[in-house]
Amino acid sequence: MTRARFLLAFILAFLGCAWGQDARAWWNGDWAFRKEIKFDLSKAGADIAGSPADVPVLIRLSLANFGYFADTAPDGADLRFIAGDDKTPLKYHIERYDPQAQIALLWVRLPRLTAGTNTDKIFLYYGNKKAQQGADAGGTYDKNQVLVYHFGPAAGSPQDSTSYKTEPATFKASVSSAALIASGAQFKGAETITTPSTPALHLVPAQGMTVSAWVRIDGAQSQSYVAALEDSGKSFVLGINGTQAFVSMSSGAAPTTVTQTNGSLTPSEWHHLVARAGSGRIDLFVDGVASGSTAVSLADIGGALTVGGSAAGGHFLVADLDELEVSNTARPDEWILAAARSQGMVAPLVVFGADAQKDSSSGGESYFASTLRSVTIDGWVIIGVLGVLFFASLGIMAGKLVYLSRVAGGNAKFLSEFRKMGDDPAALEKREGKNAASEDQEAAFEQGKESQFMAALTASKEVFGISTLWRLYHHGMRETMKRVEGQAAGADRVRTLSPQSIAAIRATMDASLVRMTQQLGSQMVWLTICIAGGPFLGLLGTVVGVMITFAAIAASGEVNINAIAPGTAAALVATVAGLGVAIPCLFGYNYLNTRIKNIVADMRVFVDEFVTRIAETYS
Repeated sequence: MTRARFLLAFILAFLGCAWGQDARAWWNGDWAFRKEIKFDLSKAGADIAGSPADVPVLIRLSLANFGYFADTAPDGADLRFIAGDDKTPLKYHIERYDPQAQIALLWVRLPRLTAGTNTDKIFLYYGNKKAQQGADAGGTYDKNQVLVYHFGPAAGSPQDSTSYKTEPATFKASVSSAALIASGAQFKGAETITTPSTPALHLVPAQGMTVSAWVRIDGAQSQSYVAALEDSGKSFVLGINGTQAFVSMSSGAAPTTVTQTNGSLTPSEWHHLVARAGSGRIDLFVDGVASGSTAVSLADIGGALTVGGSAAGGHFLVADLDELEVSNTARPDEWILAAARSQGMVAPLVVFGADAQKDSSSGGESYFASTLRSVTIDGWVIIGVLGVLFFASLGIMAGKLVYLSRVAGGNAKFLSEFRKMGDDPAALEKREGKNAASEDQEAAFEQGKESQFMAALTASKEVFGISTLWRLYHHGMRETMKRVEGQAAGADRVRTLSPQSIAAIRATMDASLVRMTQQLGSQMVWLTICIAGGPFLGLLGTVVGVMITFAAIAASGEVNINAIAPGTAAALVATVAGLGVAIPCLFGYNYLNTRIKNIVADMRVFVDEFVTRIAETYS
């Protein structure tokens, strides 16, 4: 039995250590936060049947999926991509990083993705503002990627992001700052971009070639070239005729052409076009899907690459173009599909997960904490206003509760003494009248300026605390004694009060009752303001937050549930805050209002009782 217990304890301790190590797994302690990013190749996601390798995937960060730009270095120097084992750094580079606009476009090279699954993941680490820049543009691409133009710099500046640095010989197109992925190039019918002939930019039949670009046309084209590799009468062309893409290859004779078979290009929308040569065939892909193929004798072409037209002139393109890529190999179908489904306006391949903080006991933040970190500045302004209302209302309710409790206690004590009096209703006034409120307090009461706070503080100095019944009695007896003591006294004369005097005494007590009722209900209006205004302020914050979320989605092109949900959840925090103010105030208001009504009812009953007793005594 002892051995069994020892073995069980050892197993539990081992599992506990293993669990603890997994929960505390963290690539580098200098980085405070990380974000999980998954890749969905299943049919419900990007629907990729193969397992692409060395794919440069675009990661779009925006307010919709990443609300923590303030936790990063201003230029994104502290960003690091780590493989799913939480140990292996991945090569990446930054195309655009704008923390003010809360948009970032990052390229990361994925060594391998698993076909048909949604379990592949990496981690984006951030939150180390002392970190040095770790981006490596050339390392983001494998050796077969010989040209990548993001079109980020101005015309004439270096363009190629690969390690080959194949810079343009001429750049006559316009650079547009609003393209599919940050900046792009605009071709208006007479502009081209040309690159010089290099050993890397060479179509070798045994290796093949892949040329791709994102293109947006406004109308039909006339045999326009998107990109053309031309050399001494030989050419490999990706182009558009009418509203259909095509791929052609010529080795001096009539060109062999493949035209788009799955419909046509939609004007004013971005489409991913790919021309592939390899294994004795040329293939056309549109938006990642095969759209035509034919057998052809591949030519050895090593000339210059012309973008937007032909090197000999003509075939000019009228369109917007972004992300031109050239590989000196025939990329597999799944590689092309992964590129298309990670770079477009809809990117089902990339799924953003939760954020985690270093040393978190559970290995990650709670949903609520993660949501709070996504709240925008305008949301925090609304929440701040609601916070002020909340604490102010708590102070009012606490103060009012103490005040009403002391009033009720004083009233109970007074009634006990009042009912012990004999036939003389003035006995209590004669005995305790000297301990009544000071003239300053009475003046403040008469003017409606009496401080509840001061009254609660000085309650212990008064015989009956801050009893409202004692004050009514005191005021009533004061008016009674003025009338009774002004009458001539004699052995055979009984002091009497006329009906008019009794009515005047009642009027005085009714006036005091009204002022005390106002005093009891003072500041309650602030609770009604919180009850009515809190939810509306929260709704305002939510509406503004949702507007900003959709604006960020429109700017970043991230349009899926994982992009919409975090920003919308953060926007709803303002509504939660508004309800968090209104609900306690609603309960507190109803409870306090009930106590006030009870005290006022006791006061009305006492006025009737007192006037009746005075009338019986002095009639």
